[in-house]
Amino acid sequence: MKNFRYTILGCIILLGAVSCKKWLDVNTDPDNPSSANVLLQNRLPWIEHFYTYTAGVSNFRTACQAGVLYSTTGSANAFSTTWTASTGNITPYQTYFVEVASNLNDLYKSAEQKNAYYYMAAADVFSALGFMEMLDLYGEMPYTESQAISGIATPSPAYDDGKTIYKGCMAKLDEAISLFGKTQEAGVPSFAQGDMWNNGDVSKWIKFCYGLKARYMLKLSKKADLFNPDSILYCLSKGPQSNADNVVQPCFNNSTVTDYLIGDPVVTNGNWDYVGYGSGQRISQYYYNLLTNMRGSGVADPRMTKIVPASMSNIKLNGSGKVTSYTWSRSVGVDSYGPSTRLVKGGAASIITPSYAVSDVDITYAIADAADRTKFIAAQVLAGRPHTVNGNNVKVTYKAGSIYINNTNYLYAGDTVYVNMRSNSMATGITGINSETDLNWYITKEAAAAGVIASTGSFQVRPISDQEILTYHEMCFIKAEVYMRKGDKANAYTAYKAGIQAHLDMMQAKLTEWKGGGYNNPDMAPMDQAAVNSYLQSNAVCQNAGALTMSDIMLQKYVAMGVSIENWNDMRRFNFSAGNIGGYGVVYPGYDRGPLFAGTELYTGSSKTDPRYWQRRWQLPATLELNYNSANALAINPHAADPNVWSMPVWWDCATDDEYYGYLK
Repeated sequence: MKNFRYTILGCIILLGAVSCKKWLDVNTDPDNPSSANVLLQNRLPWIEHFYTYTAGVSNFRTACQAGVLYSTTGSANAFSTTWTASTGNITPYQTYFVEVASNLNDLYKSAEQKNAYYYMAAADVFSALGFMEMLDLYGEMPYTESQAISGIATPSPAYDDGKTIYKGCMAKLDEAISLFGKTQEAGVPSFAQGDMWNNGDVSKWIKFCYGLKARYMLKLSKKADLFNPDSILYCLSKGPQSNADNVVQPCFNNSTVTDYLIGDPVVTNGNWDYVGYGSGQRISQYYYNLLTNMRGSGVADPRMTKIVPASMSNIKLNGSGKVTSYTWSRSVGVDSYGPSTRLVKGGAASIITPSYAVSDVDITYAIADAADRTKFIAAQVLAGRPHTVNGNNVKVTYKAGSIYINNTNYLYAGDTVYVNMRSNSMATGITGINSETDLNWYITKEAAAAGVIASTGSFQVRPISDQEILTYHEMCFIKAEVYMRKGDKANAYTAYKAGIQAHLDMMQAKLTEWKGGGYNNPDMAPMDQAAVNSYLQSNAVCQNAGALTMSDIMLQKYVAMGVSIENWNDMRRFNFSAGNIGGYGVVYPGYDRGPLFAGTELYTGSSKTDPRYWQRRWQLPATLELNYNSANALAINPHAADPNVWSMPVWWDCATDDEYYGYLK
């Protein structure tokens, strides 16, 4: 690991002077930067902000692994479709160690000198958050000798095993709870001055710590000697008790300032930076099916139209080139787990980004297969598109204003049904027409001028979506799972229903806020309350405690967590769809290697019950650890550079220490 000790300091001084939010202001001398003169209240908000980059990219890529998203981008497509993986997953590692961890020891020590207990505690929390995420992703990691823990910048720190990292993170949370319980010294900068997550509410931070402890203790569910359901329930009783206790980072679309390291806007949502910034991401059919057919009910979830993006179709323009009529087309999910017909024919990453027809566009498709040609022509008739047939060739006219695929391969012509997750921002939108309140995606400036919307975006991944760090609905679903494991179905059912309701309420509150903000986007309007009530009484939701299954709990949690690393963590704990955990049966039905699977060298298990059949961890970044610190990486895990390290369980994913250390031999 390279020494990035003060890289963030330059960012604090450079960006603080131009940021649009008070949290990111700096009032120290920009001509004489040093770690010593960075004020506590200025360092913390940047740590909070930069952590969302680590969370955002981790959430994105693990959401691809968990089946929430399909992506055409290289490393993400390798997670969502082919399972071939790559060593290009450096970003979470880089953003955490460069932008967050490099500041934690300095924040802690500086706060300690002033008896600023709450800032010390915050440093502990970010240590736990980040290192636990590194453990989730990479397994073994420099911990004890890392600068964030030791305070010493070491170019080649030794590695620690997963158990050591886990225990260290839990100890940090315990210390944070103790520090938050103290009274901060008079004259110390108030915690509210530096805290943009909880506005300095110490009681909320204490609940946050207990909630994280519950989340982390749940990871031990495979370990009979360590898993303690009553301890988790105790932590839950001290953790968030309502949506008012949710820990989120507020995000904005009112600045064009970008980050010095990766060039993303500094005030936007971290998930959006990776999911909704570009055009490569789409809802998977696996996630889509849960939103439209949970428990085989055939009932549409009221959250579906807020999560699954839509685009305009059947567009008519007036003489001035403005939209006069259209219909909304809700995206369908990209199938990469079932038959995957479209991807099998066209290729794993072949979904095409659409174009906009400024004027009429003619495309001729050569279709040799008669059945395919007949089906293709029928689709044009249904869509009302002018077309002519000449032998194998079908010429289609896309009228001005159309959203279409600019490719002569007929296999791709229907890709407009896969609406991407993209959402506009002031920093990344079309020059000259950017607006704080227009978050729709327009393909070109001509499309924007005409008012032709190519994507409405998705609830969790807009620039102004709250960055969800820890939520009450997650706590409810943890409680439901723990009670289910205790055999207490009555309490499990109560918590299950509370979790669904909490997520619906959280979404509705945000949608109502957006409505009041004047956002020009139909999918940002509140859900119909009658539809919400109907859904809660439908067969999509288990209606009695006796019938409740672990799958019911975990699939509703999966829907609510969405683009979150916790879905992948949960799936590992239940061995995905193997059905061999605790007599609970198949918890994630339908999740399996798809027909484009090509990761034979990486996932060497021969059956679903073999742990090494599944995606279990990421390989360490080759450009950092495996090149610059390989001796230490290989000392703790001789297989760190092996292709099949991707299927090696991390410490908490093993039932026993013997199993875990057996992998490291």
